[in-house]
Amino acid sequence: MSEGTIAIAADHAGYALKEVLKEELEACGLDVIDLGTDSDASVDYPDFGRAVGEAVACGDAARGVIICGTGIGISIAANRIAGVRAALCHDATSARLAREHNDANVLALGARLLGPEVAHDCLRIFLDTAFPGGERHDRRVRKLG
Repeated sequence: MSEGTIAIAADHAGYALKEVLKEELEACGLDVIDLGTDSDASVDYPDFGRAVGEAVACGDAARGVIICGTGIGISIAANRIAGVRAALCHDATSARLAREHNDANVLALGARLLGPEVAHDCLRIFLDTAFPGGERHDRRVRKLG
């Protein structure tokens, strides 16, 4: 996996999956900033998407991982932060293409839509895939802001 610090957060629906993925990141020797939540008690997903987005945007983390029930709401929240390119991924292919084509720096997952094995695959591919750049992709990513 890539080196660096990874910020991770989830709402109540994503809490259990966050804990599994956090353990995996730590087992790989990565530094992890856990920005919550700390239980399955109901919380508001925008707070956690924003927290990871801000950690990535300011450079406290190289990349981020965010999880809610569908991954949709938390990715919308993260994408409101300038410099964040959060990609909702459902499989290894979408995780790879998010990095290769969009230089995504935050992985969004839906805990109610994928199991832990698929989430694991998405995480590993997301962290292992480099953004190759090139005129076509660089131009498009610059337009994202």
